[in-house]
Amino acid sequence: MADATSSSASSAASPTFDEVFCGLLPRLYRRAVMLAGSRQSAEDVVHEAYLRLAARPQRFLAHPEPYAYAFTAVLNVARDAYRKDRRQVLVDGMDGVEDAGAGGGAGSGAAGGGWDGGVERRQAEIEAVRLLGKLSHRQAGIVILVDLDGYTIDQAAKIMKVHRGTAARHRARALDRLRAYLVESEHGQAGR
Repeated sequence: MADATSSSASSAASPTFDEVFCGLLPRLYRRAVMLAGSRQSAEDVVHEAYLRLAARPQRFLAHPEPYAYAFTAVLNVARDAYRKDRRQVLVDGMDGVEDAGAGGGAGSGAAGGGWDGGVERRQAEIEAVRLLGKLSHRQAGIVILVDLDGYTIDQAAKIMKVHRGTAARHRARALDRLRAYLVESEHGQAGR
């Protein structure tokens, strides 16, 4: 019984890593929001800082100013995240570069009537998703792989784990179905 009281007395005298860090959380979150710009990013930054500090809790606990030590970790994580985000290339940005590099077709820049803020592209994506939703999963998968992602029928068949002939048949049926939907929708719009 004497061992139990002595261990609880020693834990009361020296707080644990989690106790100290949790005591600093409100202040760290406020500072992280200022550094990261959003609450969600701030939560990620503080969590990552916690993981870094938890790897060597004795350094954190031995520091004369635990808040300063924790804040430095938060600052380093926020800076690392900022640098990482700056290096990321947006997918839509790359699509525009590819389109412009391909000879500046009707959909690029001023030649196509100006930029509409991406509304036309987004409407086309929504329509494509709607049409693909009318196909079976296999048909949609083959169409996406071959016609949107640029894989060959053989590659798509391997990815989908079906025979080449099955993939070709699924794609042919899917394209026939899509053509029928488009003809149907054109007749429906012409009737208005």
